[in-house]
Formats: sequence, C-alpha cells, structure tokens
Amino acid sequence: MEDKVIFHIDINHCYAQIEEMKYPELRFIPMAVGGHEEKRHGIILAKNDLAKKAGIKTGESLREAYEKCPDLLIIPPAYNDYIYYSREIRKLYQEYTDHVEPFGLDEAWLDFTGSTRIYGDPCMTAARIQQRVLREFGLTVSVGISWNKAFAKLGSDLKKPSGMTVITRDNYKDIVWPRPASDLLYVGYATEKKLRSRGIYTIGQLANYPVHWLKESMGIAGEVISAFANGEDRSNVAETFFRTPVKSVGNAMTLIHDVNDADELRPAMYVLCEAVASRLKDHDMEGCVISVSARSGGLEWYGKQRKIPQPTNVSEEILKTAMELIEESYDFSVPLRAAGVSVSQLHPWHSKRQLSLFADEEAYDDALRIDTAMDRIREQYGFYSVRRACTLIDRPLTEFNPKGDHTVYPIGYFRGRKMSDGII
Repeated sequence: MEDKVIFHIDINHCYAQIEEMKYPELRFIPMAVGGHEEKRHGIILAKNDLAKKAGIKTGESLREAYEKCPDLLIIPPAYNDYIYYSREIRKLYQEYTDHVEPFGLDEAWLDFTGSTRIYGDPCMTAARIQQRVLREFGLTVSVGISWNKAFAKLGSDLKKPSGMTVITRDNYKDIVWPRPASDLLYVGYATEKKLRSRGIYTIGQLANYPVHWLKESMGIAGEVISAFANGEDRSNVAETFFRTPVKSVGNAMTLIHDVNDADELRPAMYVLCEAVASRLKDHDMEGCVISVSARSGGLEWYGKQRKIPQPTNVSEEILKTAMELIEESYDFSVPLRAAGVSVSQLHPWHSKRQLSLFADEEAYDDALRIDTAMDRIREQYGFYSVRRACTLIDRPLTEFNPKGDHTVYPIGYFRGRKMSDGII
C-alpha cells in the first residue's frame, strides 16, 4: 500500500511572532508574551529569538526572566488576535486538503496524500504554503513531511524558522533515531524519566527496546511510543469537518495557558460543560456516562469515566462529576495543558426525570432553567452576552466558545480511546 503524505505545520513562536508582525519594532529587542507579575500566572507564554538568545524559557516566571534579561519587554497576551490568525491560516491549509487537524493554536497536521494528483510535488506545495503564509499574514511556519503524524511533527521542530524537513523510510534512522526520546510525540517529562531509568535516552534506543517490556512497565502507552519510534503511527489526520456521532457528545480544548490545580481548571471546565449540556439539548438527548480526558504539559493523556444514577444534560451536574473525575485521575504534579468532557450512553431527553430518594430535584430544576435561559440569550445576542461569574475569574482561560467556529478542537480527543484510570 502506498505511504501517506502527512504535513505538520508549526507557526514559529506563535504568540511572539504575531506581536512582531503587528509591531515590527519588537523584532529588534528581547520580547516575550506573558502574564501579569501581580497575578499568580506571571509566566512567559512565548518569546522572540532575541529573548531566546538571552536564555528566556517558555513557562518560567517573569521574575526569573527579568533576572536573566533586565531589558526584557513583556507584552500582555492578545488572545483574540492569536485565535483569529490561527483560524485564518487553517483556512489557507484547507485550500489544499480537507483533512486538517489542529494541535493547539499554532500547529496542525495536513493529510496531503489525495492532493498530490492536483498539486504535484509535496515539497514544492509545502514551500508554496510557507510563502503564502508569509506573504498573506507576515508569519513564518516550519514544515515536517513524513508518512506518519509522529515523524511529521518531529520534522517541523528541526529547522526553525521557516524550515522544512522530509523524513522518509530511507532516512528516518539517520534523522529521527539519534534524537532525544523526549522529542517524540507523547514522550513527556514523566515518561522520559521512566525511559531513562531503563537506560533509554534516544528514540533509536526506544525503537529497539523489547516492546513487551515497555508494555509491562508502562501499559498501552509503552506500546504506543514504541510504535511511534519505529514509524508505525497509523493514526489518521481528522477530516476538517468531522462531526462527533450522536453516540456521545463532547468538547475538548487546548487551554490557552497551563493550569496548576483543580480550582484553577474549574472555570474552563464550566465553559466546556455548558457547551456539552447545550449540545445534548440540541439533540434532545441526555446521558448517564460522564468521561473526562486530560493532557499534561508533558503531553501524556489521562482519563476516567463514571456512570451516574440518572441521565442528565444539565451543566451543573456534568461539571460536578467531571471535576470529581479530574481530581481522582490527575494529581497536577505536572501542569495541565488540555482538558475535555464527554457524555455518552445517551437516551431521549425527558425534562421531567424519575423521582429519586437521593437527588435534589429542586436544584436540578433550577439548574436546568438557568441552562435553558442562558442558551436562549446566547442564541439571540451572542455567546458572550451572558456568562457565569466564576468564568470571569480568569478571562484568558475562559475566552473561548466551544460551540462557535473559532475553537481549537483536538479531534480524536475521545474518539477511539478507551476511558479508564491512568494514562490512555
């Protein structure tokens, strides 16, 4: 069978580069996009090349950054701009293929396999995409090209800015295998630590390590990263217009910044649960299995699910169980990067539920009325016309509309995964 042609395209230093595009003078001074020093989230979100040369690292506190570079200019994040340009650039990608899968705001996979008959040589097409993004948006992108998603992503990281790396079956052992194991998709800090304890430091060592030993010590995650290291990632690039089957309803989001505990995550989870509840009502459905999925800053996946006594499509009830599951399955020893909620085992919605000795029916009715009222107001006046007060605590974290067209959906967050305790 003919190999696929997969692109992974990365907007270099996305937040910082967009600020430099808006204000070209920033290219000549060390600059970083970051939070506010007086707030708890006073961290570096992105930096330009001059700041990188000064030793500034993404994720460190502003205080640490200023110690390294006293002249560092901190720009407050303009999330609406980042979302806008990310969306517009993805529209450009969609001119070349209908399989475009976002991975955060700044990255995306493209399946170019079926497009070669129209556009010809993949490398020339990738170069044209780079030129168009630079000409139309003033931004540089790096491209990795391979027959699988894992190697394509690794390739896009190798030459920045505006580089291109092609990884083939003939050269992958020379390009990929000498790289640190942490360069491989889904090998985060905790996984890297486990690998090092077994003397595995490079992707090549991982590829040649007995897979049954990895599976015994790390479960299915060990088997997956072994396959990735050997170029056996067979996952497909999601279709741009994929719609979740009505067997389940869910929303997932790559968070705009890492979160460090459950209380900090709760406002974003509220927004996700509101969207899931609203979608369920749109389908006249309710469900009795609630699942959560989480991705750490180290790109490791965690998840859990629970069956509740009575089916629901009310955001308060979904949130309550979702937060319990998050707290049970994730310890926040590594900050959280992404989260999602899904409701399954769906049934036709009965607005009057069966009486229960244990459920607070008055609270249910109140919560349902609030959900319904908010949905109606948003339908008429827009999503941001009404919001819960708790979502205003951290506006950058909750400034997204999961039912709108500008949200970054990590497709496949739930699809094809078995939800259970621990790593998925």
